[in-house]
Amino acid sequence: MFVTQTYHQSTAGSVAVPPPVRYYARAAKQKTTGPESQLSDLPPAMLKMDYAAVPAIETTDDVVKRLLSLEFASQTEKLQLKKEQLIAKVQRDENDRTSVEVQVAVLTAKIRNYQEHLLKHHKDKANKRRMLMAVDRRKKLLKNLRLVRYDAFEKVCEQLGITYSFPPLYYRRATHRWMAKKAFCLKVYKEVQKQKAEQQRMRPKQSSASRNTETTKAAAA
Repeated sequence: MFVTQTYHQSTAGSVAVPPPVRYYARAAKQKTTGPESQLSDLPPAMLKMDYAAVPAIETTDDVVKRLLSLEFASQTEKLQLKKEQLIAKVQRDENDRTSVEVQVAVLTAKIRNYQEHLLKHHKDKANKRRMLMAVDRRKKLLKNLRLVRYDAFEKVCEQLGITYSFPPLYYRRATHRWMAKKAFCLKVYKEVQKQKAEQQRMRPKQSSASRNTETTKAAAA
C-alpha cells in the first residue's frame, strides 16, 4: 500500500513534495502448535458414556445420535470417558474401582489434563498447585506399588505410558543458610588440606636434618 502526501500551493510559492511513504502490513503471527492432546484419540462419532449402554440408542435417528456423540460433548464428559479407558487397561477385574492401579490411572488422566491447560494458561497458579499435588500423590502410590507388587507396577507404567524416576537417596532443601554453611565448610576443608600438604613437605627436611645431627654426634664421639 503506497500513501503519498501532497501539499497545496501557498501564496508564497510552491512547496516541495516529499517522497512517498510506504506502509507495510504486519505479518500474521503463526500459531504455535503444542503437543497432541490426550483426548485427540477419541473419535467424534463415539457416543457419550451415559448413552452408550442404552439399548434404544441404536434405533434412534442419526441426528439424535450426533447430538449425543462426543462431537457435542463438553471437556468434562470427554475427560470422564478417557478416565474409563485408562481404568479399563489396569483394573484387576470389572468391578475394581478402588485399587492402587485404578487410582494411578485416574490421577494420570487428571495430570495430563492439567498439563494441557497450563500450556495455554501458564499463569494459572491454582491449577498448577493441584497438578503438583496430583503428581506427588501418584508418585507415592507408584512407590508403594513397586515395593508390594512389582509386576503390577511394571504393567501400570507400560499401559499408561508413565516413566518412573527413582527418588534421590538423600534430599535436603537448599536454603541460603545451608548453602552458606556448606561454602564455609568447603573453605575450611581446603585450608586444612593445604596445611597437611605443607606438613608432609616439611617432614623429609626435618628427618634429613635429624640424621645429619646424629652423624655429626657419632663422628665427634
